[in-house]
Amino acid sequence: MGNGEARVRGIAARAGGWSARHRWAAVGIWVLFVVLAMGLGSAAGSVEVKESDQLGGETHTAAKIIEDAGIDEPASETVLIQAKGAGVRATDAAFRAAVADVMKAVDGTGKVTDVQSPYDTNTLSKDGHSALVQFDMRGDADTAGDRVEPVLKAVADVQKDHSELRIEEIGGASMNKTFDDAFGDDFQKAELSAVPVALGILLIAFGALVAALLPVALAITAIMATMGLMGIVSHIQPMDDTASSVMLLVGLAVGVDYCLFYLRREREERAAGRSPEAALRIAAATSGRAIIVSGVTVCVAMAGMLFTGLATFEAMGLASLMVVAVAMVGSVTVLPALLSLLGERVEKGRIPFLHPDKRRRNGGRGKGNGESRFWTAVLKVVLARPAISLLVAAGALLAVAAPALGMKTQNLTLDQEFGDSLPIVGTYNRVNDAFPGGSDPAEVIVRAKDINAADVKSALADFRALAISSGASRGPVDIKLHDAENIAFVYVPLVGGSDLDKAGQSLDKLRDEVRPATLGKVDGVSAPITGQVAGSKDFNDQLAGAVAPVFAFVVVFAFLLMLLSFRSLTIAITSIVLNLLSVGAAYGILVAVFQHGWGASLVGAEGVGAIITWLPLFLFVILFGLSMDYHVFVVSRIREARLRGRTTKDAIQHGVVTTAGVVTSAAVIMVAVFAIFGTLSMQSMKQMGVGLAAAVLIDATIIRGVLLPAVMALLGESNWYFPKWLNRLPDLTHDEATKTLSSPPPPAVEGERVGV
Repeated sequence: MGNGEARVRGIAARAGGWSARHRWAAVGIWVLFVVLAMGLGSAAGSVEVKESDQLGGETHTAAKIIEDAGIDEPASETVLIQAKGAGVRATDAAFRAAVADVMKAVDGTGKVTDVQSPYDTNTLSKDGHSALVQFDMRGDADTAGDRVEPVLKAVADVQKDHSELRIEEIGGASMNKTFDDAFGDDFQKAELSAVPVALGILLIAFGALVAALLPVALAITAIMATMGLMGIVSHIQPMDDTASSVMLLVGLAVGVDYCLFYLRREREERAAGRSPEAALRIAAATSGRAIIVSGVTVCVAMAGMLFTGLATFEAMGLASLMVVAVAMVGSVTVLPALLSLLGERVEKGRIPFLHPDKRRRNGGRGKGNGESRFWTAVLKVVLARPAISLLVAAGALLAVAAPALGMKTQNLTLDQEFGDSLPIVGTYNRVNDAFPGGSDPAEVIVRAKDINAADVKSALADFRALAISSGASRGPVDIKLHDAENIAFVYVPLVGGSDLDKAGQSLDKLRDEVRPATLGKVDGVSAPITGQVAGSKDFNDQLAGAVAPVFAFVVVFAFLLMLLSFRSLTIAITSIVLNLLSVGAAYGILVAVFQHGWGASLVGAEGVGAIITWLPLFLFVILFGLSMDYHVFVVSRIREARLRGRTTKDAIQHGVVTTAGVVTSAAVIMVAVFAIFGTLSMQSMKQMGVGLAAAVLIDATIIRGVLLPAVMALLGESNWYFPKWLNRLPDLTHDEATKTLSSPPPPAVEGERVGV
């Protein structure tokens, strides 16, 4: 039963064989699944992550109190009136006239309520040259940005009549509108451009339109199905927009990768002279198995985010896990059915000079056997001097990773996130200079049995006084009572303003000194402190607590999966070490560029000075998962060659050079897609895009092309070491490739069970 006729076992091989025999049924089931998932998801609707569930600590407690009380906080806006020179003071008649004009103009729009004069609220700067007019937007705070335009226009009109003053508005609604106008289309453009970029690179890789469209079609249908599933699952685990964006990125990455792996192997076997049926069977047994091992490993990595306790991370992890699982199932079921249906027509739409056959005839990238000339030359050097190659490559990556030891993480302030690209950033800085902490005050949510009780009122007054006398705030401390709900909102501008380190020290004073000495002495009173600075601190604290369990979960389970899938203790250990080195190098690049500013001007990141808090853990999970894609594919090919009788060194050479083309194509697509996000104006998105692109590039070149073969060459037969006492563990290898190709296995290495 030569030429691939041998019966094989294994999920991937069986799934591929069934799909090829029942191709219309397989395609129909997939289409039905996608349509049903989208339809059910649309009918179920989507449950968004609540603000009270997004963070832990006091921020969560405060949000829960507000939510339970049914209080809808309005979107607050502020108008800064500031003298342009030293000659005008807030007490001058001209200044007072401008204040009156602002109050009249904003009130006249009918869009605002509770307009307060700075002379009544004492919101005058210490130097006497600035004042704040404060008011709330009518209606729902979440949609206030849609209604703020008339108010902004009214303020701009007042500015025209008072050229000697600076009059400008800032607040939640105006910032949301500004960001939506400036960057609202950024994400959509980035997401939409990712598909054409991927398709263009696939056209170059395959040289045929139909072959290039297959991976994109699989990825898009997997993403569509997952979007529907997210709606259903959101009733158990709420979702948000961030989860959708991350799901799209991951879905495109793995969907294209898995299809690329499968399709390339099928074409390679046909080019080697096998029948279409045998080529498809071999692709199912080899690349199909690698896809399942990789997919399960990536799912495990994504599941690590479920241990953070942060609703947004949990949503991202679950959404990513689902899209990987869907893409994995689609790759080993509907893809072989489509390839069986298309047959030779998969080569339709050939592009002159791009098709592999044409390139081989012209002496291009290949040698006629699926091997890359470039990587053949690289491997010749690496395998001739593996120790030197290991030292040079590992030393270089460790040097690149070194800056990560001094990584500083924080939630980026407005000027860090957007620089001076928006006028409102200047307004934000001017308000903070004149009124430190005024743009983002701490909010103390005071709940009592009777908010108007004498002891509670006395404690509120003492809190207000001590907040200023302790040095935590320079005032004014504003108190807003909600009598019916027995809740008070206390707004405390923090000393330090937009400097989060100094503002954090002021917050600690409020929490550790001021509150216990005042509100903490009244029985039945709870007073959690929230706000931007508090939210940043609580987020950092919770994230720091999640790092160890997430890290341990991902590493331990990835190790176990590699151990069971390859039946080699050595490969499991080296896989983890190489992936950690890749992630470390990505961290080092992030710190060097965005924290230290080395080459920052190349990506428009001057002056950021920190890495956004959520990124290191996010990158670790995503990169560990995506890195395993390439690693499993390459190591599977090496192991396959080893089981077919090649020596370990020859197997390394064969495995790396024959997979180099597909790994390079997949990596180029991912680098290009991630680099799109590196071009966005938001520094956090730049950091994510640059980090992901750099890591994938390093992983697909230095790690897979140099370090992996060098390490395996040095280890030799020890690569296949599997202690006898571990033989009781489940055997997930199946060795489909050996059976499919009908080649006898090589002699068993001590301690290893080769072939089943």
